[in-house]
Amino acid sequence: MDINFKLDAFEGPLDLLLHLIEKNKIDIYDIPIVLITEQYMDYVGKMTFDDLDLKSEFLVMAATLFDIKSRMLLPGKQEDEEDESDPREELVKRLLEYKMYKSISYELKDRLIDSDKILYREASIPDEVEQYRPPIDIDELVGDMDLSKLNSVFNDILKRCNDRVDPIRSKFGRIKKEEVSMEENFKFVEDYARHHKTFSFRKLFEHKKSKVQIIVTFLSILELMKTSKITIIQEELFDDIVVTSLICTEA
Repeated sequence: MDINFKLDAFEGPLDLLLHLIEKNKIDIYDIPIVLITEQYMDYVGKMTFDDLDLKSEFLVMAATLFDIKSRMLLPGKQEDEEDESDPREELVKRLLEYKMYKSISYELKDRLIDSDKILYREASIPDEVEQYRPPIDIDELVGDMDLSKLNSVFNDILKRCNDRVDPIRSKFGRIKKEEVSMEENFKFVEDYARHHKTFSFRKLFEHKKSKVQIIVTFLSILELMKTSKITIIQEELFDDIVVTSLICTEA
């Protein structure tokens, strides 16, 4: 359905004046009032009005134009010429304001036309996805252990590794990139948990010499927690973390 934008407060004589200014390519700040008044009266004389209110608006504007025209033609006192304001000033302000609102109405109309081209799709989530629930309760699995505590232990281990590094000798020789296999390290941690059953979280990292090895081992621990193969308990704040394996020992 088409919607016509009509701003009653800005239709009528102002629209006609703006049309005449654009038609004659006149500077709106320097309107030749004699020419515009003649053309305006010529248009009004040819128009027919069914609405008396609209007709009165055009007649009021005609009177305004004649008033401006007479004030511009009458000579003023010389001592007041510099302080006397331009009789066209108020009319220019009204025309500029009307032109602004008219441009906004066109912009709104364009947006309405563009909105007809926009389609919105309703949500179509499959039932099996919407009904899915995680098979593991992470809160129940982790207990009172949270990531901040694990992160604190992790940072403590990293600090100890950094303290063991000689700041001078460590810069000697060639530095080679250490290749660490995530798969192999995960198997090592899993086997370690299977055979030790219960062990210290810190003890697992004692033989890890590099930061990459520590990170990969830490990720392996998190993966075993996620798959419910181990549980982690810390009795008191800053106590050592005890890891308990739930992996069955192979016969």
